[in-house]
Amino acid sequence: MGVYTDTNEYPSPISPSRLFKALVVDAHDLIPKLLPHAVKSIEIIQGNGGPGSIKQFNFVEGSQVKSVKNRIDEIDEDTFTYNYSLIEGQALKDKFASIAHEIKFEAAPDGGSPWVVEVE
Repeated sequence: MGVYTDTNEYPSPISPSRLFKALVVDAHDLIPKLLPHAVKSIEIIQGNGGPGSIKQFNFVEGSQVKSVKNRIDEIDEDTFTYNYSLIEGQALKDKFASIAHEIKFEAAPDGGSPWVVEVE
């Protein structure tokens, strides 16, 4: 199995609290509505949505990836930090046992929030 590390930063005019709520807390409801051409549904298949829970992302027909499962490792609404591991699905391509993501939404001087995604 291989190891790959990458860090990206994405600027946003939206405050960290609103962005965190939309992309993390309410993702299972909001993302399929925002991206109906890509995401069919997001289901919490184990747990209550907190650490240790498993979310399954189901993609639309014709997508290269049918579904993936993510395990929530940490979710902190005070620091706007979300860590999860992709643990199952075609995205692993038999090259990785899992892919760990660390996402942090930070306040910017202009009121927006760059969000940093680290993948390992």
